[in-house]
Amino acid sequence: MIFKRRDPKSFLRASAELLWPRGGWTRAFHYVKHRVRRLPDSPERIARGIWAGVFITFTPLFGFHFLGAVLIAKLMKGNILASLMATFVGNPLTFVFITLASLKTGHWLLGTELQEGELRALSRKFADAGSDLWHNAISIFTPAQMDWSGLAIFSRDVFYPYLMGGIVSGIFFGTVAYYVSVPLLHAYQKRRRGLIKQKFEALKAKTAAKAEEKKLAAQKKKEEANG
Repeated sequence: MIFKRRDPKSFLRASAELLWPRGGWTRAFHYVKHRVRRLPDSPERIARGIWAGVFITFTPLFGFHFLGAVLIAKLMKGNILASLMATFVGNPLTFVFITLASLKTGHWLLGTELQEGELRALSRKFADAGSDLWHNAISIFTPAQMDWSGLAIFSRDVFYPYLMGGIVSGIFFGTVAYYVSVPLLHAYQKRRRGLIKQKFEALKAKTAAKAEEKKLAAQKKKEEANG
């Protein structure tokens, strides 16, 4: 195949690059920003896609962020590619901030308080919920009894507050991203159109100059032949 990699990525290498891209997160951010700006669509549609991608990253629907971004972008008539790229907002560097913002907002909305000890227990609650799902799936085919205790605790202490807070935080940060993106995209597209026009005018002038040179050369050759 023409575009096949010479050095196929191993599973470990691909997994490592999900956590830390080759070239670092700064380079990855600038690459995504560059790709979003060059999308062939109106600034408003691109910004609506960005809103969808930013919003969904604040929810605890891990594993469904891409699908959620696409569905929301379709409902909002936003750019789907922009929505997928905007999910980049949720990455290992921002995960702690997003989790804290969503959980604290959720607990505030529910009239509860996020205890300091709960933050340390988050990973354990995630693990317990995953263990319950696996155990209960296996118990369908074995005599083992189903146990939903870990999942119930996770839903009450983590998922529900995270979801409620994530919706509010996602709306807020998505809206900020929308209103910041629209003028920046307008300015970029206007400047890009100007550069394309300049290149076209320069090419047009160069073509006209070559045509004039050929015309003068032909005229001179004709005069020499007549003389």
